[in-house]
Amino acid sequence: MSNHLSRRDFIYQSAAPFAATALSSSLFASPIVAPLSKMGIASTSFMGAQIPGSPARPGAGAAPAANAPRPQGRDAFEFLEKCHALGAGGVQTGLNGDLKKLRARADELGMYLEGMVSIPRNGDMSALEKGLSDCQAAGVTIARAAMLGGRRYETFKTLKEWKDWVDQSHNALRLAMPIIEKYKVTVALENHKDWTLEDFLRLLRTYQSQYLQVCLDFGNNISLLDDPYELVEGLAPYAKSTHIKDMGLQPYEDGFLLSEVALGEGMLDLPRIVATIQKANPNTKFSLEMITRDPLKVPCLTKQYWEVFPDRNGKYLAQIFKLVQQKSSRKPLPTVDQLSREERAKVEEDNVKACFRYFNEKIVVA
Repeated sequence: MSNHLSRRDFIYQSAAPFAATALSSSLFASPIVAPLSKMGIASTSFMGAQIPGSPARPGAGAAPAANAPRPQGRDAFEFLEKCHALGAGGVQTGLNGDLKKLRARADELGMYLEGMVSIPRNGDMSALEKGLSDCQAAGVTIARAAMLGGRRYETFKTLKEWKDWVDQSHNALRLAMPIIEKYKVTVALENHKDWTLEDFLRLLRTYQSQYLQVCLDFGNNISLLDDPYELVEGLAPYAKSTHIKDMGLQPYEDGFLLSEVALGEGMLDLPRIVATIQKANPNTKFSLEMITRDPLKVPCLTKQYWEVFPDRNGKYLAQIFKLVQQKSSRKPLPTVDQLSREERAKVEEDNVKACFRYFNEKIVVA
């Protein structure tokens, strides 16, 4: 590949070989691409179709149990190389392997590194301590975490179950905070279809720590009936990390369908969201989370859904359905569960590339 090619030319010309070798580790030997994007990639953009050593891609339907173990991570060094080949400016991933080598390579490539850690709920904080120690060893100052592995409205069937989980979460955080502050790594909690905006703000104000902040996911809280722009305004002051994504919406008989789609193809005003976050936190990185999967069902017209939302009312339902009515996708939302692993790998890669084309052309990041 000659160095005079523009980045866009490289992306288009490399699409065919990427598709043909989607499951091959030869992807990681791709030549250096420059200049890099201001957007990085979260490892959750690749849910198992392509990354060596990664877990099998979960189905789009059932959510994991509240205390389900997290899957083992993929090779961080290989993931860094792959993302660099795609033109990414950084990565958000679990850390493993030779951490000094990983840090040196990221610096050599001019890429940022963010980690991923878990906050244990069994009282044993050794895994968190190991994760934060690894972050420190790799010179990583921000690590994404999530309290719930699934979706609030699927994981919990009663209000008591939800309240018990909230109590357990606070117990876990109380044990975790001294360790987090010991290592001085900012743990950025993701709004992961668990806490509403009001819930999350109460949590942050409870702990009031510079080391407990937010990984702001652009689309997740639509499933909890939060207005996406009110959510961003509320959490932007705490947003030390992000999952940039676009969302497609369509009604269905029990509520609405919610789907990650390529940037620029959905209903979110991405320049507005990015500008809001940059104004509040100019140094925050934007990590793409383009999850290629079937649309998620948000059954907000069922009685069961409302069992775990005691503070929500008709106002929230009305505002979300106004959004669905005004911004509903004009074409069917994409599905991939019918595809083979190889076919999903190609679609996954194509979606990520499409997101970079949009971001690099349309989004201004200082």
